[in-house]
Amino acid sequence: MKAFHKILVQRYCSPCGELLLGSYGDRLCLCNWVDEKHPGRVERRLQNLLKAVYEEGMSDVVQEAAGQLDGYFRHERTAFDVPLLTAGTDFQKKVWSMLLEIPYGETFTYGGMAERLGMPGAVRAVANANGANALSIFIPCHRIIGSDRSLTGYGGGLEAKKFLLELEKGTGRFPFL
Repeated sequence: MKAFHKILVQRYCSPCGELLLGSYGDRLCLCNWVDEKHPGRVERRLQNLLKAVYEEGMSDVVQEAAGQLDGYFRHERTAFDVPLLTAGTDFQKKVWSMLLEIPYGETFTYGGMAERLGMPGAVRAVANANGANALSIFIPCHRIIGSDRSLTGYGGGLEAKKFLLELEKGTGRFPFL
């Protein structure tokens, strides 16, 4: 594959793990965990779909994203307004769009998402689309829990997911366990 474009990437140290932020043009296309469940899978897929390679460097979008994450972790921000670029199938994009509708501090289930999509049998496909999300936190896949209200898989690990949900609940403890 010959790459024609660049994704400018920069590391971001969050209180619950290190993230890799990336921009493609003037939009954020990557906010993924450095230590993740399936190392490199999200990044390879993103590079393939955008026909781009990573290059370490700062961009205005990455700088703005880092600043907005700082505000989020300080409880000063409950929503993001960085321009996003999603790269995936139409189904994945529908799932990611639904994730953006889940309010700060609330959770939803994979089954509930499948039902809202009019595809109640597609729970596993919804879970896979969540796992393919390259814009963690900005597209809040951490807000999806199991139908029994348990924590389920998360690219950044269950401890990071627990941390993010506790942060958004503002309780200092996880309310679902």
